[in-house]
Amino acid sequence: MSLKEQLKQDTIDASKAGDNKRRDVLRMLQAAVKQVEVDDRVTLDDAGVEQVLTKQAKQRRESLAEYTKAGREDLAEQEKYELEIIEGYLPQLMSREEIEVLVKQVIMETGAASAKDTGLVMGKLMPQVKGKADGRLVNEVVREQLAG
Repeated sequence: MSLKEQLKQDTIDASKAGDNKRRDVLRMLQAAVKQVEVDDRVTLDDAGVEQVLTKQAKQRRESLAEYTKAGREDLAEQEKYELEIIEGYLPQLMSREEIEVLVKQVIMETGAASAKDTGLVMGKLMPQVKGKADGRLVNEVVREQLAG
């Protein structure tokens, strides 16, 4: 079953179960996928749907941080709930430890020595972790490794 079909089936299941909150989030995800398909005049495969879901997850993380910073716990809880559902459809992201191992390898390969080499390391690293790791976390680890 494709990712798009899975979203559709889970929406139906949530509706039948009376889980309106989950159903609404799944409908919103389906709408985001449909919007990309209409805008780009394509039919998305699993990789394309995954990209849309990754973008949605990133938006939720950013909103969650902003709402938490602003003290809006009610909105933060909704974003957290939506993020959990979205992440259920995405492959597991790499842990900080796994990212640190990759960063050390790339630093050794490139001979990077200071913070000035951040772009060089990120340029070589990001294609390896695209879709598997949060870019912000990767950037943070690279900066720490090059500073220390």
